[in-house]
Amino acid sequence: MGIADFFSDLLSSVSFVQEVQAEAPADDNEQSSEGSEGSNEEEEGTEDTKEGEEEGGEDGDEEEEEEEEEPVDPKPKLEEDCARSAQCVGYKHHFDECVERVTQQEEDPDHKGPKENCVEEFFHLQHCATQCAAPKLFKQLK
Repeated sequence: MGIADFFSDLLSSVSFVQEVQAEAPADDNEQSSEGSEGSNEEEEGTEDTKEGEEEGGEDGDEEEEEEEEEPVDPKPKLEEDCARSAQCVGYKHHFDECVERVTQQEEDPDHKGPKENCVEEFFHLQHCATQCAAPKLFKQLK
């Protein structure tokens, strides 16, 4: 496969033009004013709707089954609980102090010191929370 083939495949897979495939629902007022022509269109629309409902009904059942099968991820809750636990209280304290210090520096227009961020403290806290939550998570997954 050459480079030209690669780019042509890439270009064909990316669509720059939006295609509209669905029709807008017809207004009830327009159909009643058209008389007999509107009733023919209404009958055709009813047939299409019935076919769509049969197909849509099957798809709707499949979607409900898929939604029921998807489990909830317990990891964020476990990590949040661990971040508040006694095991990570020191890291949480350092992170909170850093956030307070950085917030004061941003609010003070006269601050001329170096710009500080709390990335290091955040990573220490996240590492502690992850290490604490891992055994609990694997017990729940077994």
